[in-house]
Amino acid sequence: METTNGALNRKLRMALVGGGQGAFIGRVHATAAVLDNRAALVAGALSSDPEKAKASAPAYDIPADRAYGSVDELIAGELALPDDVRVDFISVATPNHTHFPIAKAALEAGFNVICDKPMTFDLAQSEELAGLVEKSGAVFALTHNYTGYPLIRQAREMILSGELGEIQAIRSSYIQGWLRSRLEDEGQKQAAWRTDPAKSGAAGAFGDIGTHAYNLARYMTGLLPDQVSCNLKAFEGGRVLDDYGHAVIRFDNGALGTITASQISHGRENDLSIEVDGTKGAVSWRQEEPNTLTVRRNGQPHAIYTRDPNAPHINGPGQAACRLPAGHPEAFFEAFANVYRFAYDAMVARATGESFEAKDTVYPNVYDGIDGMNFIQQCVASSQENGAWLPLQHEANRR
Repeated sequence: METTNGALNRKLRMALVGGGQGAFIGRVHATAAVLDNRAALVAGALSSDPEKAKASAPAYDIPADRAYGSVDELIAGELALPDDVRVDFISVATPNHTHFPIAKAALEAGFNVICDKPMTFDLAQSEELAGLVEKSGAVFALTHNYTGYPLIRQAREMILSGELGEIQAIRSSYIQGWLRSRLEDEGQKQAAWRTDPAKSGAAGAFGDIGTHAYNLARYMTGLLPDQVSCNLKAFEGGRVLDDYGHAVIRFDNGALGTITASQISHGRENDLSIEVDGTKGAVSWRQEEPNTLTVRRNGQPHAIYTRDPNAPHINGPGQAACRLPAGHPEAFFEAFANVYRFAYDAMVARATGESFEAKDTVYPNVYDGIDGMNFIQQCVASSQENGAWLPLQHEANRR
């Protein structure tokens, strides 16, 4: 018996695609997924190389009989198992060009999906994927993990509740320096696929990290984009995809936003930051110092909100994203885990026959994935037209 009164009396069962030897984000997925003891990693296809896939399994404690050599093998093998054994969801932690076929196969087989970003290789694939999600009735979450930080959710609630007044300006940037030299020519795996248009897609830095900065602006403010003007450039000679870029966004309400992404800025690591200006106040936050949020109002002392689940200044969404008392830092793994944790609630609802919200979710979903792919496509097109203003609306945002 798996369900009682709408509750699932077991852990959710996870399969991981990607994350084999030499990978980075797959291990993050595996760690985040089990952080709250609500899921167990029981199967995987950890590499596109069958031998490497099976050799990587012991590091994840995946038993040999569920260490598959390919995605097709994983899906066929899991479907052959009884309902009370097979996996509930498949996590996709692979290079961009493989996201769509893996997620498509998983959804068509009836599995829930948690997918790394950007969601697909191009916009057309993302639109098709949304149709598959709707048809399957499955849960689909996208790991824009920065949305999981407690103080991001704190700021989002403050903005959406009107505490900052009308939002008029957003400045969001993600600055790195690791691609200042051509690591892709030195056999560095992460650099090689990210700078290859056949694997990364139409954009480089803007697709990899610019989408995070854009998603954070959309997530925190809820503002609908209207138009974009963008300039992208590859400063490293011989590199095809952008390693630096800057976009200006006009929002429906008249607000202006800027998105900057760099992977060539010396000494910068993972400096994602955002500032939001409203008529009644402003907030600012940095990912490298994630446990503080600065709130400013003219004529008042600047307020530093700390990540304290017991403090009166913390609202419900901010508190719900916390795990530890004040002063014990929560960061990347915990934020990543919050995407999983809140998606699990929907998975449990699906498994127990209850309805669940698929669009207005606290975790990024398939429609946010379309939004991100539309952003990439229009930024690249604008840059190719010397920064021309192009439409940034998409019906997925306006349903």
